[in-house]
Amino acid sequence: MAYFQEQRSGALSNRVSADLGVLRETLLTTVPQAVRQSVILVGGLIFIFVASWKLSLIMLGSVPVVVLAIAFFGRKVRGYSKAAQDSLAEAGTVIEETVQGIADVKAFTNESFEGARYSRALESFLDVTKRGAMNRAGFLAFIIFALFGTIAFVAWHGARMLATNQITWENFAYFILFSIFVGASLGSFPEIISQFQQTSGATERLRELMDLPPERSDGDPDAKLDGAIAFDRVSFRYPSRPDALVLDDLTFQVASGQRVALVGPSGSGKSTTFSLILGLNEPGEGQVLFDDRPASDLALQALRSQIAIVPQEVLLFGGSIRENIEYGRPGASAGEIEDAAKQANAHDFIHALPEGYDTLVGPRGTKLSGGQRQRIAIARAILANPRILLLDEATSALDSESERLVNEALERLMQGRTSLVIAHRLSTVRHADSLLVFNHGRIVESGSHDELIAKDGVYRFLVDTQLL
Repeated sequence: MAYFQEQRSGALSNRVSADLGVLRETLLTTVPQAVRQSVILVGGLIFIFVASWKLSLIMLGSVPVVVLAIAFFGRKVRGYSKAAQDSLAEAGTVIEETVQGIADVKAFTNESFEGARYSRALESFLDVTKRGAMNRAGFLAFIIFALFGTIAFVAWHGARMLATNQITWENFAYFILFSIFVGASLGSFPEIISQFQQTSGATERLRELMDLPPERSDGDPDAKLDGAIAFDRVSFRYPSRPDALVLDDLTFQVASGQRVALVGPSGSGKSTTFSLILGLNEPGEGQVLFDDRPASDLALQALRSQIAIVPQEVLLFGGSIRENIEYGRPGASAGEIEDAAKQANAHDFIHALPEGYDTLVGPRGTKLSGGQRQRIAIARAILANPRILLLDEATSALDSESERLVNEALERLMQGRTSLVIAHRLSTVRHADSLLVFNHGRIVESGSHDELIAKDGVYRFLVDTQLL
């Protein structure tokens, strides 16, 4: 997960598509050409050895020179190919980011800025490609010069052998004829080898992805959660920011079925706490426990299948509303999907759409309003039927009617489940069984709303300054 957290939007998809394009071109074009030329080469070598083994050995004397050239130029070509693929992926990433944020680009009149950013990415790609092309050209020129220089020398030496009757005219003619075939075949190999070197650079990048450490696969795959959660002296740093301690000796307990609100200033560690509960990151120190069992004793798939999250910024996939709700439990029936939508106060607006549940939501759900996306996400969580619910409250961005519908749906969703809510509104905090007040990666206060108001501490400050 750490790798994906460090990647820019679109960088991975562009990187893979560019590298697979090179690999596809090699498999469809270069490999068949290599097979065809190899057959011609082997056949030609057999004939020239039959015609004159002495001249054939002289011709093969150029092989070490070719091998050295491949070793020298090949490494450079492979390096430039890898750099070119990186630059191409970067250019694709710029385009994808611009398209995704096109509303902001136009709102800030930054079309020229984005155009310049794309131009710089293309210039970088062009520069690397030019240097790679020059090395490939040098490689090809050297190999062709070596091969045909060898053929010219062999022809001269063969003429001397013919003059001294060391070879018959017929065999010499056969040798020259098939030497031309061999030379033509060998002349195509520099380009083939160069393409393979370019493909090698692309496969190195793909191999880097394949060599990423996988998520742990051990633990009990049949574990059933009751819903109790505990953090035991947990500390955590993101790999990309090893100097920043995000969670510092964090300790708390949440009983099964309890509703707990996480409050605190931005950057205090609330979202990171959710990430550790989901097993997206592992604690640097301490441990996370579920029903008094360390998280490491539970299979990640079993753990996550019993946890649902409703994020602040809801991501909907570019399919239909039905598919997005079904994402909570793939294979759910149409009746189950509609029942989840009804509980999430989403059925009425979905039913009013011309295509109902088959309505396409657009890229990232852009065809739906914020409140509609929230209710789709809640329906997805209801369908998942989790034991633990993680909610990053987003009602502050909704109008009053949407907020009312979302809050009603959330109230149904949280019934009978362990619920942790990153709270942004005082009304949410008042309904919580307990509050955990975060500050600089620590829990500095805990208790009910009334208890914390009476303490006149961090929580009281957040309330008085309307930060909550």
